[in-house]
Amino acid sequence: MRNIPLMDAKAQYNALKDEIRPALDEVLESGNYIMGPAVHRLEQAVAKYCDVKHAIGVANGTDALLLTLDALGIGPGDEVITTPFTFFATAEAVSQLGGTPVFIDIEPDTYNMDVSKIEAAITDKTKAIIPVHIFGHPVHMDPLMAIAEKYGLHVIEDACQAMGSEYREKRAGSIGTAGCFSFFPTKNLGGFGDGGMVITNDDELARKIRILRVHGSSPKYYHSMIGYNSRLDSLQAAMIEVKLPYLDGWNASRREKAEIYRQGLQGLPLQLPAETDYAYAIYHLYIIKTDERTKLMEYLNEHGISSGIYYPVPLHLQEVYRGLGYEEGCMPEAEKAADGTMALPLYPEMSGEDQQYVIEIVRRFYAERGEMV
Repeated sequence: MRNIPLMDAKAQYNALKDEIRPALDEVLESGNYIMGPAVHRLEQAVAKYCDVKHAIGVANGTDALLLTLDALGIGPGDEVITTPFTFFATAEAVSQLGGTPVFIDIEPDTYNMDVSKIEAAITDKTKAIIPVHIFGHPVHMDPLMAIAEKYGLHVIEDACQAMGSEYREKRAGSIGTAGCFSFFPTKNLGGFGDGGMVITNDDELARKIRILRVHGSSPKYYHSMIGYNSRLDSLQAAMIEVKLPYLDGWNASRREKAEIYRQGLQGLPLQLPAETDYAYAIYHLYIIKTDERTKLMEYLNEHGISSGIYYPVPLHLQEVYRGLGYEEGCMPEAEKAADGTMALPLYPEMSGEDQQYVIEIVRRFYAERGEMV
C-alpha cells in the first residue's frame, strides 16, 4: 500500500541538505546562536522579498501577532475584528493582551473573512482588523483598507499561511499596517522548529517590536517597556535564508498541482478551492468541502492517503469564547466550513504519480456510491 503524507518536510530537506548543512555549520562554528548575523541577513532578505522597509524576526508566528498588537497599543477594552475560521493564535493574541476578538462570518468560496460584514461590526471600541489570508489565498484588501482608513483602524495581516501570495501584485503582508509570518515546519517557507517575522513600513512600529522581542530593552539591560523573550534563533534563520530563494518556485509548483486537482476532481460533489481575480494564491493547503468528510477521510486512509481537517471548531464556538455571546448558527458559512472542509495532500515534492493516485481514489470513493456527476 502507498503511504502519501499530507505534507512532507523531509523531502524538502533532502533536496537542499547540501546547502542547509554548511549554513548551519557556519552558525554553529561562529557561536552566534541568538540574534546573530544570520537573523539580520534573513530580515534584510525578507524585507526585500516583500518590498517593505522593515522585517523583524521573532520566535514564532503567534508572537509576530502578539508583539505587533502590543506595539500598536491594543489592550483591555479594545476590540479587534477578525475571522472565526482560522487557527486559534489569531484571536488568542488579542485575548492575551486583554482585548476582545470580534468575529465576522466568512466567504463561502475563499473561506476568508467577508469584508462586506466589517463595517457593521465596528464600534467605538474597535481598534484594529486582522484579516487572515487563509490557506494562502489573500483577503480582498482594497475594500478592507478603505474601511480601515475611514475609521482610523490598524490592519494586521495574518499572513502565516500566505508567504509569497499576492494581492493585485503586492505581497501578502505588505499592504496593511503590518504583516505577520510563521516559519513553522509545515508552512510553505518552514524552518526546523518555530520561527516568525513581522514586516512593516512603519518605522516607529518596527522600533517598538525590536525592543519588545528582547524583554523591552534597548540598549541591553536598559528597559523602556515590559517586553517578551521572542527572538528568532540563528540556526532557524540560517536554514530559512537558504530556502527563501526557492519559495516562488515551490509556490508555483503548488499552483500547478492545484490545477491538476481541479481538472482531475471535476464532476464530483465537492467544492474545490476558489481563486479570485485579485489573488495569486499559493495553496498552503488544498482544501475541499464535502458532505461526506468522515467517510471520505476514512476511505483515503484505508488506501494509504493522509488528509486533515482545518479547522473542526470555528473560534466563535470555542469553549474559551463562550462568554462573548456567540451562538451556534450565527456564522453559518464558518460553521459549514468547519463541518465539511478537509485537506488533500499537496506539497512541491509530491510526485505526479502520487497525485494521480489521490485523484483516482477520491473518484473511486464517489463512483462506488454512484455519486459521479
